[in-house]
Amino acid sequence: MSIHVEQLLKTYGTQRAVNGISFSVNRGEIVGFLGPNGAGKSTTMKILTGYLKQDSGSARVVGIDVSRNPLDVKKRIGYLPESNPLYLDMYIREYLSFKAELHGLSDKKSAVSRVISTVGLTSESKKRIGQLSKGYRQRVGLAAALIHDPEVLILDEPTSGLDPNQIVEIREVIRQQGTDKTVLFSSHILQEVEAICDRVIIIHKGELVADDTLSNLRSTSRESHVLTVQFNEPVSIEILQPIEQVSEWKQRGPVVEIRTSQPESVRKQLMELALKNDLSIVSLQSERRSLEEVFRTLTGGGISESP
Repeated sequence: MSIHVEQLLKTYGTQRAVNGISFSVNRGEIVGFLGPNGAGKSTTMKILTGYLKQDSGSARVVGIDVSRNPLDVKKRIGYLPESNPLYLDMYIREYLSFKAELHGLSDKKSAVSRVISTVGLTSESKKRIGQLSKGYRQRVGLAAALIHDPEVLILDEPTSGLDPNQIVEIREVIRQQGTDKTVLFSSHILQEVEAICDRVIIIHKGELVADDTLSNLRSTSRESHVLTVQFNEPVSIEILQPIEQVSEWKQRGPVVEIRTSQPESVRKQLMELALKNDLSIVSLQSERRSLEEVFRTLTGGGISESP
């Protein structure tokens, strides 16, 4: 087990930023860490990386207690904070060489070349960091997190500031790293989490509200599917009321949206009802509930940064 958090508690004055959360992440897992504004997501990441001390509870990374041995933990993790502090007057290779030296690497030149290639910085590698766009600065931060080939990666908004093409490239880097590393990363782009992760952890107001695979989160919801049926002409909703296992109806002219946890049963009932009432179905589509909908249900609001 690469990351193990148990009853973690952190308060700021009277506010409980992290309120007794517990979770574990195994080697080779890529786990999305989600939470709305004020959830305590970044606070938890700072505790895991040894930059902030919890009030109570425990946090272990590769079996090492973070509060007792923060320096040992920092040797084993790569951390990209949301703020991504960089020395803007340094050249990219100079900065990465400096980071390699801090980690005590014997072959700094080889390590620098490796991470520059990994994160796609080759074309910009001779520039000062201050000359780079925000997206390329984010790549420098990711390269610095990878320079010592850590066992665990903790990434707070790793694709912030990247254009769509760059997001796809960095997404692939994260996926590759997850084959032999543990990756815990936060993102406000939920489609990105769905593309990379099989599992997500969601916290809200300092408390853990979900820790499961994406498929389970969708399927255990009472509204895990949306059936969209289009009739040849507008249909009275009363005609459809006999259909069972429906949690919500929405009608727009001849189009009816049906939320249900039993799509196959509802689809069969629709066909039988259409035949009985001489209704013509133009199209019938089924869509699984998105992570965004699950997120909004569990947190009761929008998606934004956590402290």
